[in-house]
Amino acid sequence: MNEENQKIIEDSVKNILRAVGEDPEREGLLETPKRVAKMYGEVFSSLNNKFTNYKVFNSDVEDNGTVIVKDIPFYSMCEHHLLPFFGKVTVAYVPKDGKIIGLSKIPRLVDFVASRPSVQENVTHQIGVELDRILHPQGIAVIADARHMCMEMRGVKKQAGSTRTTYYRGVFKDPVNKRELLDEIRLS
Repeated sequence: MNEENQKIIEDSVKNILRAVGEDPEREGLLETPKRVAKMYGEVFSSLNNKFTNYKVFNSDVEDNGTVIVKDIPFYSMCEHHLLPFFGKVTVAYVPKDGKIIGLSKIPRLVDFVASRPSVQENVTHQIGVELDRILHPQGIAVIADARHMCMEMRGVKKQAGSTRTTYYRGVFKDPVNKRELLDEIRLS
């Protein structure tokens, strides 16, 4: 984040503190505007960027089975309230033509997609779309379970268990393949 945007956020945070009845010059709040601006730079780091931090490999196995990376933690910010939502994502794909991605790149993809204001439905969808862009696999499944602070801290103020969103493409649109995948995830 450049200095001009850093300053805009700092001034805005001071104004918010004043508007809610706080004194931004109070000792405990003196550095808060800088901390918030730095935090926004981190949690919104993928805005206006394209995901390029990956490597595609050719597998020696002609008929690869399903690749599943399970329970990847993620954190994002609700675009409606700028409050966090967080949880875990499971990503599965069936390679095509032996093309596979480095396993560590899937959690990086999840972090990249989550690092912008969004809603869970879009995060789930964008992970699938990006993986499809990179690999063009036979099928992709993305399952996200998350808790939302906009529901727990404000509004209904209820601690719901979690919200699940899904994305299925290719072979996972078939009900039999989808059921087999879900059974495999449950067993692992």
